Amino acid sequence: MRGDLVRKLAARCLSVGLAVLAFVVVALTGATGWGLALAVAALVAAYAEQRIRPGADLVAETALIAAAVLVGYSRRLDDGFDPALAATALVLLGLVLLVGPLRTAGNLEVRAANLPVRGWTPLIADQLGVALLGLLAAVALAAALALPPAVALAAGLLVGVGAGAVALDLARRRFRPTVGGGAVARALRRHQPEFLLYFSAPPGSEYQVTMWLPYLERIGSPFLVLVREPEFLAPIAAATDAPVVYCPTLRAIDEALVPSLRVAFYVNHGAKNSHCVRFTQLTHIQLHHGDSDKAPSANPVSGIFDRIFVAGPAAIDRYARAGVRIPADKFVVVGRPQVESIDVRREPARGLTSPTVLYTPTWTGHHADADYCSLPVAEELLRRLLERGATVILRAHPYTAQNPASARQLGRLTELLVADRARSGRQHVLGAAARELSLTDCVNRSDALVSDVSGVISDYLYSGKPYAVTDMGDEGDRFAERFPLAASGYVLRRDMSNVDAVLTALLATDPLAEERWATRRRYLGDFPAESYAEAFLSAARRELAAQDPTDARTPHLSPSA
Repeated sequence: MRGDLVRKLAARCLSVGLAVLAFVVVALTGATGWGLALAVAALVAAYAEQRIRPGADLVAETALIAAAVLVGYSRRLDDGFDPALAATALVLLGLVLLVGPLRTAGNLEVRAANLPVRGWTPLIADQLGVALLGLLAAVALAAALALPPAVALAAGLLVGVGAGAVALDLARRRFRPTVGGGAVARALRRHQPEFLLYFSAPPGSEYQVTMWLPYLERIGSPFLVLVREPEFLAPIAAATDAPVVYCPTLRAIDEALVPSLRVAFYVNHGAKNSHCVRFTQLTHIQLHHGDSDKAPSANPVSGIFDRIFVAGPAAIDRYARAGVRIPADKFVVVGRPQVESIDVRREPARGLTSPTVLYTPTWTGHHADADYCSLPVAEELLRRLLERGATVILRAHPYTAQNPASARQLGRLTELLVADRARSGRQHVLGAAARELSLTDCVNRSDALVSDVSGVISDYLYSGKPYAVTDMGDEGDRFAERFPLAASGYVLRRDMSNVDAVLTALLATDPLAEERWATRRRYLGDFPAESYAEAFLSAARRELAAQDPTDARTPHLSPSA
């Protein structure tokens, strides 16, 4: 998260700094050419800031850049007052002031993908900021070439007409809403979805949805995905044929929850989940996006859902162990369907030669008590693995790059493996190549796992192959009490003082092989391998069948909503 903040701050400083510098150079010096060049550089920086900070307020920067370009234009012409240039200035000023509010208003409109509707207004409103930057660049070029101001005015009016059309359509939508909802609501009524997947999360979290999409599709009923952040619309829509709807407001959710819906699934404990849980005619089911012994896996907020689908009995025990009291009838053991394609190896891992080891460091978490990341001590681990002739698959958590320290540590590990690959010829998998593989691919390619406390261990447990867990809190004997999955794995101390003994057990002797199978049943359920995912599919279908599909009521809220 700190890395993301640094990037945003750097982008902000660069765009503001160049805008101020461009204006000062044009207004206070005779270096008009240099000033216009700086104005173009400021436009590029402003565009980069928009990419890094979607929805950023760039009014101050664009106003300064526009002023610099117009002053430079006037000086290049050197013809005194020019009505066309004055009109261009008015158009640019109006656009600078209007683009931000229009983009904000456009972002309050429902958007959809994989539905036969065309909503051009929100899309154009979202791109008006880019259009304004392009217009300013065109005017700067016209100034540099000393073109007649009428050329710049024509370009400005063209963008202005587009902005005006957007403003009129947004005003019509706001003050004269269509009875029964807009085009998206009408298309959803025709689609007749029976359930939805509701999703709200920080950027980069779409994997929480995509891991569930194949199984939601296999339920066999029409459904939709409802997202609360616009950046998820495109990537999730690309991963499914089901409708994906972006609902920025509570009113938009009211429109999207059409009467045919009966069940709502969730994959995390996002704060905005409450915006959908308030619809009491739906059955609300928490799926989670992984099963682990991390503290968030026993979040008391789970109690707000009607059902909690868990992988195995161990998840229910986890809530009790954390002191979270939830009625037993809310829990449904459904396994972890995402593991169904994992190859199972029943024989112990003894005397492995040239093993392939999967290493999956997690991220630092939002809070210190959820920081299980082993990257600070991982270099020694990888060196010992290489000494044993291991090929390493290094697959870091998607959020790793958000922490500058973690990103640097991961970079050192990458350099270490690249150097060894060049020296030994072992085909280590890392970086983009590791992210292109699914977790299932990584599990199937490996002989053993080294992981931090995370959901990866539960998935790996299905394979029957051995794993080691890092104890980054130096908890010693208490570690397995807090994280019971570690009791069936080999625990690596933070200082790596037992790394040789752990790697010997992991790759040569594997004394915990039998205990792993008992743990596997507790954590992942005792379902037949050939029909493992059916446990989830059957449970989901039962929930859909529990309500009368002919009882199509208009969405209503609980009295407390």
